[in-house]
Amino acid sequence: MNGAQALFKALIDAGLDTCFANPGTSEMQLVYEIGLTPGVRAVLCLQENTVTGAADGYARMAGKPAFTLLHVGSGFANGMANLHNAGRANTPIVNIVGANASYHQPNYPEHELINGRIVDLARVVSHWAHEAKSASDLAVLGALAARYSRIGAGKICTLIAPTNCHWDPAVAPPVVAGAMETPKVSPEAIQEVAALLANGKRTGIVLGSHAMYGEGLELAGRIAAKTGAVLLGETFPSRFARGEGRVRVELIEYMLEMAVKVLAPYEQLLLVGALPPVSTFAYEGQPLTKVPDGCQLATLATVEHDLQAALGDLANAVGAPSAAVTRQSRSTAPAPTGALTPSAIGKSLCALLPENAILVDEGATMSSPIFHATEGARAHDYLHAVCGGAIGGGLPLALGAAVACPDRKTVVFQGDGCGMYTVQALWSMAREQANVIVVLLRNDAYAILEVELARVREGDANERMESMMHLSDPTLDWIKIAEGQGVAASRATTAEEFHAQLEAALGSKGPRLIEAQVAQDIKPAIDLVRK
Repeated sequence: MNGAQALFKALIDAGLDTCFANPGTSEMQLVYEIGLTPGVRAVLCLQENTVTGAADGYARMAGKPAFTLLHVGSGFANGMANLHNAGRANTPIVNIVGANASYHQPNYPEHELINGRIVDLARVVSHWAHEAKSASDLAVLGALAARYSRIGAGKICTLIAPTNCHWDPAVAPPVVAGAMETPKVSPEAIQEVAALLANGKRTGIVLGSHAMYGEGLELAGRIAAKTGAVLLGETFPSRFARGEGRVRVELIEYMLEMAVKVLAPYEQLLLVGALPPVSTFAYEGQPLTKVPDGCQLATLATVEHDLQAALGDLANAVGAPSAAVTRQSRSTAPAPTGALTPSAIGKSLCALLPENAILVDEGATMSSPIFHATEGARAHDYLHAVCGGAIGGGLPLALGAAVACPDRKTVVFQGDGCGMYTVQALWSMAREQANVIVVLLRNDAYAILEVELARVREGDANERMESMMHLSDPTLDWIKIAEGQGVAASRATTAEEFHAQLEAALGSKGPRLIEAQVAQDIKPAIDLVRK
């Protein structure tokens, strides 16, 4: 057995069976062994940020990590933006990064970094990063990475694999160890939070990570039913179970001005797998936190804790009912007509999304009206694509989710500017015949930057400012972009056209793209930030 064979046996024994890959010369032994290894599905992606984003989407929906195959330091660097998103989403991923043979690295060939090693680069976006010292070490580290990636909500683990570790003889990988125990919240902390919930103050319970779906969300709903607390959700949820019949949760708004108003009534906020709500950026003369003055913050559990166990213990402590939670009702409305606005798109999605769909959001300035219009859709999972704020996550995330859940319909509403960051994901969708509908929101602009520019400018934006935010001269033709990568595409210019095209796409298999030429008015947002 060589090192590559031992590594893949370690990963498969640990339950990792899906690899998103963009290999190069230093990974050829690994490619060869994957081809001879039963039980591994390899998904080729044409750029590394698509690889890492797809691994993120896969793990969020599969409930277990995928592993990636990346080419040396430069390839890893190309994938760092979506690894950052995945890390902030608490997603488990195992990265395998090829490297020059350990005995060749001192000769400083072209792929060596000019001022450091790959492992130094990896640590910036990894919870765990190691370089193999031998072929036998490669398999041991692979087993450790697979195990550690699953502790808590999920960890990014990166293993650097020099080529000589691939082909040198190795001992068999270690026997799979039991799962690492996730820390439990102490009984004293449970009692302290239970006392806060009984003090009569206006309380919000801010949920994040695993507390926003499955049993965690059900437990939170029972606690809210007993105590009168309101369930809030972190601004960018990694996975959120919503729609008809689901426990109702209000997400904290991204815009500082809107979030401050929503949170103003609360006297205390209890955090469950969520960080304190703060402004994403600092603005001159503006507060850094969304939490109102005088509001007490308390933490029941961080993402490092067993969230479900913590919520179960708290439910028992407050005497929560076995059910009787407030649930979302189904919204019914006629099909939208007229101008194709973000709200009209949301209404069509609300009406047409099938049960158990996966809805991926990278709509940027158009997200909010679509999100709110789909609250009463049939039960579905909602994934925010850019939990770390690095745009370009939507298309890869949808690809990975569809690979994890091939029998479910995945729909991504995708801004045009951020879609260009990882447009290569369309090719992989076509190759895998992924069950994805891309709703391409075309407004020919980085509209979010127009809003942010309004915070700092005086008077109107001049032509040079606008040239850095408008996607014109030339405009993007998403029909040709999609069809050139093997994805069938259509264009909608009215609400009626979009509704009909979405209905047809939902009735078909495989990937499709609808270019929605959106009529968007961002003046209200600009007026809000300039007050």
